[in-house]
Formats: sequence, C-alpha cells, structure tokens
Amino acid sequence: MDDVVDVPEYFTCPISLQLMREPVTAVTGITYDRESIEHWLLDGKNATCPVTKQPLTKDSDLTPNHTLCRLIQSWCDENASRGIDCLPNPRTPLDRSCMLKLIGDIRCHRSEIETLRRIDMLAVENERNRNLMIEVGVPKAIISYVANCCDENRTIGLEEALHILVLLRVPSAPGNLLIGQNDRIIKTLTWVLGCEVDNCLAVRSHTLIVLERMFKAASSSVLERLKSEFFQTIIRLLRNGITQQAVNASLHILLDSCPWVRNRAMMVEHGAVFELIELELGFPEKKTTELILGVLFHLCSCADGRAQFMGHRCGIAVVSERILNVSQSADECAVFILSMLSKFSGNSMFVREMLMVRAVSKLGLLLQADCATYLKDKAREILKTHFDEWRKCPCIDDTLFTRVAR
Repeated sequence: MDDVVDVPEYFTCPISLQLMREPVTAVTGITYDRESIEHWLLDGKNATCPVTKQPLTKDSDLTPNHTLCRLIQSWCDENASRGIDCLPNPRTPLDRSCMLKLIGDIRCHRSEIETLRRIDMLAVENERNRNLMIEVGVPKAIISYVANCCDENRTIGLEEALHILVLLRVPSAPGNLLIGQNDRIIKTLTWVLGCEVDNCLAVRSHTLIVLERMFKAASSSVLERLKSEFFQTIIRLLRNGITQQAVNASLHILLDSCPWVRNRAMMVEHGAVFELIELELGFPEKKTTELILGVLFHLCSCADGRAQFMGHRCGIAVVSERILNVSQSADECAVFILSMLSKFSGNSMFVREMLMVRAVSKLGLLLQADCATYLKDKAREILKTHFDEWRKCPCIDDTLFTRVAR
C-alpha cells in the first residue's frame, strides 16, 4: 500500500487547498499561492480577501513569502523519496517597466521577432499579464506593427502579432484604441487576409477573429464605408477553406455589415449568395447555419440577391429543409427568405421548384408545429399566394389547403 503524505496545513493555499508552489502574502496578511490569488482577483467579481473578507483590489501588492517558500522547499526535499516533487524556482512577475521595454523594442525594430514571441509567451501565461499588456498599450503597438508590415509589404512576424491580438481580445478590451484608426486597420487586416504566409490557416483565422470583434465595436460610419475589395476577400476565403471558428467570424462580419444597402449590393456582386448556399450544403454546425440563413435573409431583400438565389439549383431545397430542423431563429430566416422569393420572384420556376423539393409540404408541417404565430401566418401567406397552382398537384395532401383556408 502506498505511503500517503499529509501536507502540513500551513503549506496549503486557502483557495486551492493544494501545496503552495509560489507563496505570496496579500496586504491583509494572508498567504496564498500566487496563481490562485491572481486568478481570484482577476475574476472581476472578487474584490475581497477570501479569508478575511477585507477589501482587496486586483492591483494589490502580493509580496513573495520567502521564509515560507524555503520551509516548503525543505519539506519537499525531505519527502522526495515518498513522491513529493521539488518546487520550481519562483518566477519574477511581469511589471510595467519590462513590458514598456518590449514595446520600445518593437517600435525601434530591435529583435522584432524575438520580442513578439516573448510577448506572445507572456500573454499565454496568465490573465494578469494580459491585463497589464492592455494597460501599457501593447495592442496599439502590435496593430501599428502589422500596419507597418502592410505599408512595407513584409509578412515576417504576422503570425505572432495576430495571435497576440486574439489573446488580448482586441479591439473589445482597450476602450478607445480604434478611434480615428478604423479605416487603416481594416485596410491592413484585409491585406493580411490576402497574404501567402507560413501557417496561413492560423494567420487568417486570427485575423478574422480580430475583424469580427472590431465590427462588433465599430460605429455605423465605419461600416458604411467598407470597400468592395474587403467583401471580395471575405467571400473568397469562405470558398477556399478556413477553420470553423474563422467561418463563423466571417459570417458575423457579413451579418454586421448587412444593414447597409451598399454593403449588401457588394456582397451579392462578389457571389456571396452562391457561396453561402454552397457552405450550407455541407451541413455545418447549428450556429453556422443560423448565421448563413441570417445573411441570406438580408441579401434576398434585393433583386440581384434573389436572382442569384434562384440561380442556384439547391437554394430553395437547402433553405426549406432547415425549417423545423435547426432552431426557431433558423425557422424565422428560412420562412422569411421563402416569403420574399414568393412575393417578388414567384414565377413559374419558383412554383415548380417549391413542389419538387417538397418545400410546400414543409410549410404545411409548419402550420401544425408548435411555433410562433407570426411564422405560421407568413407560411400561410406563401401558400395562399400560389394556392391555385399547388392544389393541382396530386402529391399535395388536400388537408393542407384546408389548413391554409382557415
């Protein structure tokens, strides 16, 4: 039977109840393991000492308890034969001066790649480092670095730089970072998306995630000035293959751009409707389907978008098949897409296609389903519009038209 080693109570962290690897003492006089108390304070919901309940802010001093550390190390050495590991050497916490020096190295082009990798490693390490980076202006320095790469047409360091921006949750975190810079940043990130670099898949994925966050925070004056080349690049990436996370980020970008007629026209011009239908034919995850149908709903509000939709032989089939099979949000978009087609593009081709892919029967099922009344009303409206043509088809159940007439 293995010999169980009891850890002395005063060697354990009050938060994790595990042996402290790096004991630090808070201003309240209580000693914790550094990783546990930093995580506690950075949570945002905790502003008190876990033991004393006294106020303890996230920027409170944490003093290394060297005496306790030596005692724990001595105890670990004594019990090494019983399976107790030695303590690692205490790490020096990242401070402002160190971070400012790294920013200076980037701005002065000193060992840029090594500096970017060092910042990347520190950002991965813990949330305390990431918050400090935001406070001292790392996001702005990194964005400037990427913009300079664009101006000079060089790609070295892009992978590290974009990964740092993702880790720091740029641009949502640093407040007014983007004021006055939006157009340049969009131009820069569009350039990155078109670059051929090592680990291209990761670079493009990170770039699209940053763009998605930027669009969530951007004002309408930014989104209404987007260029045709921007949409061409996004839609081309949907066709050429990117990660699932990047696909969803791209769809969020398109959806956030849709309220402006000019943007919708440019998306349609670059074949967005066709590419979205092709993407949906691959049976993506639920969230992706909801985003695809959301963008298609907006694009079908214009004549060219509806024409492109009707030009794809699987358009009506794939949209109608998603009704009652994904979510209420998907049902809503799908029904409203069919409604716009029925109202503005309801020619003989539409009528025949709806029958062939059993979309008419699917609308009939919707009338019986437990769903919102407004959706049933919209489905009934579509069925009534083409009532005379569809009732002639022997494959349609007569009871469907009884429900329509109610």
